[in-house]
Amino acid sequence: MDPNVQTAINRARFVRETLPAGGLFAGQEWRITPEPFPLGAELAKEIESLGRVLLQFYRAVNLLYRKSVEAKMPAWVAHWLDLGKPAELIAWQRSPAFKNEVPRVIRPDLLLTENGLSVTELDSVPGGIGLTAWLNQTYSKSEVRGERAEVIGGADGMLRGFASIFGDAKRVHLIVSEEAATYRPEMEWVAHQLSNSKFKIQNSKFTDFAEGDAVYRFFELFDLSNVPNATAIFEMAAGRRIRLTPPPKPVFEEKMLFALLWNRNLHGFWRQELGEGFLARLKNLVPYTWVVDPAPLPPHAAIPELNLTDWQQLKTLSQKDRDLILKVSGYSELAWGARGVFLGSDLSQADWAQAVDDALTQFPQSPRVLQRFHKPALVEARWIDFAANAVVPMKGRARLCPYYFVAGEGDAARPELGGVLATICPADKKIIHGMTDAILAPCSA
Repeated sequence: MDPNVQTAINRARFVRETLPAGGLFAGQEWRITPEPFPLGAELAKEIESLGRVLLQFYRAVNLLYRKSVEAKMPAWVAHWLDLGKPAELIAWQRSPAFKNEVPRVIRPDLLLTENGLSVTELDSVPGGIGLTAWLNQTYSKSEVRGERAEVIGGADGMLRGFASIFGDAKRVHLIVSEEAATYRPEMEWVAHQLSNSKFKIQNSKFTDFAEGDAVYRFFELFDLSNVPNATAIFEMAAGRRIRLTPPPKPVFEEKMLFALLWNRNLHGFWRQELGEGFLARLKNLVPYTWVVDPAPLPPHAAIPELNLTDWQQLKTLSQKDRDLILKVSGYSELAWGARGVFLGSDLSQADWAQAVDDALTQFPQSPRVLQRFHKPALVEARWIDFAANAVVPMKGRARLCPYYFVAGEGDAARPELGGVLATICPADKKIIHGMTDAILAPCSA
């Protein structure tokens, strides 16, 4: 066997053998590659600097919602963002105690397209923290071409970054709900790495919090009815007795934030709060996005960019014109993973029409957004078939997930890039997400 091939197999075998005994995802597997996914210095630098832009965007979103509630910005903004939410959750979102709170973990989904990066979503309660930390640590121990692999964030960047968001709290409780149980193994690994004396995994019934503790909310807000200790957590955080992140603000779990970014009525606000540079950069990265609001338009009006005068006309677009993604905005069990996501060009006319009808009829309870689909470019990767003891080349499409950890208080808070997870799916997959035939790897510059 070619020595280079055997070396690659040995490196991948080392990765496989280093997997924690309990795994990292419940019931999940992936293809193992012998080396980190290389980004190149320029792309790595672009991703590193993106954290500041996204933190400022979150701060601006927070201000926009608040001003909309106070009638200092258009009322339809808060109306859209509050659709389908129970009154008690809206009250927590508007609570003065959480006025300036934004998520301290920011994870965008970045697609590598032929025209550069495309930011399709932001996730404020992301899975993959432990997985990416473990990948960074493990690949940093392996050798590539006789040298230690240099991963973005380094061997412990993810762990240091995650620990930093809790300040000087003596105990940190990671509350993992049953709905998020798939990710419990990776968070258990994180807690073990950071020391079990301070970081503890807790279930949704734990309430033994002490003054000065910190809580990491690893559950989506739509699932509150299945998280008995949520109210106690929110009350203690509102009383400044514990530190909580992310805050109980469903605005940060909505995909329609990108539609607000593109809304022409809000251009002046975004320019003022983001600055010309950050606004231009975001609009260069974020695909045009619309909220699918069935409210009738005046006879002379049209939906921008689409030139449709009624959302019903969306159903009649040809397959060629349906390079569009329709997806649930948030506050739904369908709003994460690849669930509730429809690629128009990949569906029959009947299925696409049904998805549009669902979006229109369910708007008051569960708004949908429409987004231009920027097809990911082909990338070269390879994985190891351990049964055949062979290196398998693979043309694929890549999604990059950088993890930014926000440490510090107020205006002094800064985002730090802890690592970047690459998910590379086979080229025939239209929508990229974690799957058994995908490669998961850390990224290197």
